[in-house]
Amino acid sequence: MAVKIRLKRFGRKNHAFWRINAVDSRSPRDGKVIEELGFYDPITTDASRRVVVNKARVQHWISKGAQPSDTVAKLLKTAVDSAAPQPAATV
Repeated sequence: MAVKIRLKRFGRKNHAFWRINAVDSRSPRDGKVIEELGFYDPITTDASRRVVVNKARVQHWISKGAQPSDTVAKLLKTAVDSAAPQPAATV
């Protein structure tokens, strides 16, 4: 089974929201996933919350031979680790 790390689309028309998933390369874009690794929200105004992934799990899948798609590879360069503590929001 060839594993790829790619995006799965959610949201409504003109307001897309993407999840970053490890999937079997033969499954369709919005099909069954092996593991959810994070998300990409292009609409958000907070750049630090635009791409959030669990970097440890991404590294695990890459070490097992998973290939990230071109888009996901670009997003991973700017991603924030979901396991890292986030600064508290000021009220």
